[in-house]
Amino acid sequence: MPTVDDLPGLALQEIARLPIDLLASLQHDVDERLTQTKASKARLDSALEARFAARAAEMRQAHAKDTGTVRFDEGEFTIVTDLPKRVDWDQDRLAAVVERIRAAGEDPAEYVDIAFKVPERKYAAWPDAIRTTFEPARTVRTGALKIEILPQGSDR
Repeated sequence: MPTVDDLPGLALQEIARLPIDLLASLQHDVDERLTQTKASKARLDSALEARFAARAAEMRQAHAKDTGTVRFDEGEFTIVTDLPKRVDWDQDRLAAVVERIRAAGEDPAEYVDIAFKVPERKYAAWPDAIRTTFEPARTVRTGALKIEILPQGSDR
């Protein structure tokens, strides 16, 4: 009987032909390992942050950087830390600026990217006449198929 460790070396069709109870067991084991691995990674990442974050902050400050990548040596290793910049824009204020640019006779697309979004929940609630108007602009794609094997009578 193959184990989770054997899966990378098995052909896809070979795995697909395994008995359903073994597939269920493998799926459960993989999910458990994934959960444990994620918890281990989070713990290790927290420990690395506890050890190196202050030094990285000092390096960024010395280089007059609030964000970005800094490198420093620790024994025989080079520590590379990256503090990404995340920028959020107030959508209402941006819309007002775009309108001022447009009112001044300029093209706001020269300054900002403009995107429209329609939440599917709102689209589904629209009357047919409105939905028909928007239909040509709508494309539906599917996400990845998820398959879960559960014992019969399971609440999940």
